[in-house]
Amino acid sequence: MSFFGKIRDALKKTKDNVSHKLRQLFLKDKIGDAFYDELEEILISSDVGVVTAEEIIGEVREEAIGNKVKDEQFVTDLLKDILEDTLNEAPMPEIEYPCVIMFVGVNGVGKTTTIGKVANYFLRKRKSVTVAAADTFRAAAIDQLGVWADRAGVRIVKHEEGSDPSAVVFDAVSSAKARKTDVLLIDTAGRLHVKENLMNELKKMDRVVEREYPEAHFYKFLVLDATTGQNAFLQARAFREAVSLDGIVLTKLDGTAKGGFVFSLCGELKVPVVFAGVGEKIDDLELFDAEQFVEGFF
Repeated sequence: MSFFGKIRDALKKTKDNVSHKLRQLFLKDKIGDAFYDELEEILISSDVGVVTAEEIIGEVREEAIGNKVKDEQFVTDLLKDILEDTLNEAPMPEIEYPCVIMFVGVNGVGKTTTIGKVANYFLRKRKSVTVAAADTFRAAAIDQLGVWADRAGVRIVKHEEGSDPSAVVFDAVSSAKARKTDVLLIDTAGRLHVKENLMNELKKMDRVVEREYPEAHFYKFLVLDATTGQNAFLQARAFREAVSLDGIVLTKLDGTAKGGFVFSLCGELKVPVVFAGVGEKIDDLELFDAEQFVEGFF
């Protein structure tokens, strides 16, 4: 199935929610002030942030009025174009090699599963991959990552449970350098952004990579559970303040009816979505595509 097919199917709940409300709006309202106010409410009800929704509808209103247009199709197409532009406000990072990607986020968002899928993605691009089990605190996290590493067919660097995560990162970096590995993927323990000691631990791992592997391209990706809606946006804002973020990986996109927070991620935070998880299988993860996301949204 193509990326468009996967995203279209994954966004079915969101699409059904938005499309129904849009149909009802066009049926009952002429295109005027009340129409735009309600259109903004539809976006907000789909978890587009208030600031982003106001900006989007402001642009739609200004251009539609400027063109003296009151045609449903024109307004719909215009809304799609502006939504796509909003997603593109945060440019996708170009992955260069050798690279290190550290995955961060709160508990339960699917970081370990995501790393298995991302490893498989790079293998399909004929890149060598190593994964580092730096989540040394969660029970069975190391074993879980080992299962995904076996499934993907990649090397894993690990220590005993309870070990210093930075020591795992140090060994993984040394191994990746020695073997001239293209991609090193680092799993980290889930942490709340309000836990200062845990955020400091992330910064320590960050420093290890920067110090020991300066020639590598280093990216930090935040993993977000799409079903949490605006809460995912709040997590992204907090993590961006604590550690610089290069991109976001969305998991469980197929389980949400309110995918609109993605527009706020890109429009307000200027953090791009890099990958989208659209199922449980190891190949159910693709590069994010703004145009196809908007087409699947409504």
